[in-house]
Amino acid sequence: MGTRLANKTALVTGATSNIGRAIAVAFAAEGAHVAVSGRSLERGAAVVEEIRSAGGRADFVATDLDGRAATSGALAEQATRALGGRVDILVNNAGIFPGPTTTGTDEATFDQVYAVNVKAPFFLTASLAPAMIENGGGAIINLGSWVARLGIPVGTLYASTKGAMETLTRSWAAEFGPSGVRVNAIAPGVVQARIPGATEPHPAQAMMNGTPAGRIGDPEAIAHAAVYLASDEAAFVHGSVIDVDGGRVGAAVIAA
Repeated sequence: MGTRLANKTALVTGATSNIGRAIAVAFAAEGAHVAVSGRSLERGAAVVEEIRSAGGRADFVATDLDGRAATSGALAEQATRALGGRVDILVNNAGIFPGPTTTGTDEATFDQVYAVNVKAPFFLTASLAPAMIENGGGAIINLGSWVARLGIPVGTLYASTKGAMETLTRSWAAEFGPSGVRVNAIAPGVVQARIPGATEPHPAQAMMNGTPAGRIGDPEAIAHAAVYLASDEAAFVHGSVIDVDGGRVGAAVIAA
């Protein structure tokens, strides 16, 4: 067990799988008491058990973030209670990815994706930031995406929501930073937990071809960046978006 987040409390949304799960586990391993948030009681209980069996502290807080301010406010209250009265770190990770193309997206899908990916974290941040300020400060980490930086012909709606989250990161840094709440973001590349025994390349591997890494990333790579941004080591980091994408948006490997 580490101590980089000792005596801190953290709420991680969408923490029952992939990136969110890895962040929750990494935070707990560094001493934080983590509220694991998600829709699935079964998967949430599994993450909590994984953390506790390793000597960490975690509690599951069930929620279905639908974009309503009341839902986000209720999660803020439940997580605050579960964590003993305060939330020091918020990770806005939960998100959905329907709507592959612009012409293939109907209005109901548009509204749902923006509700989950933008409205829910907006009102969750609005609910928790004032208490963080009152308690002496905190850290908020948003999840952006490489597709908000590099245009591709699919996932347009999703990409726009991640662009919105990166813009909110900078705006919230200006709004809350002077009061002691640091706000930053991570822009992952293609990231997927490895499937034990899998022999065939993941279908998304093609999107990482031609990058310096040349492969899909592991969720733990994002978790390492989140631990840094949540810790005192990042005390002078405000309004930044850290690319953890295998070099997807910053460099191209030219094959001979």
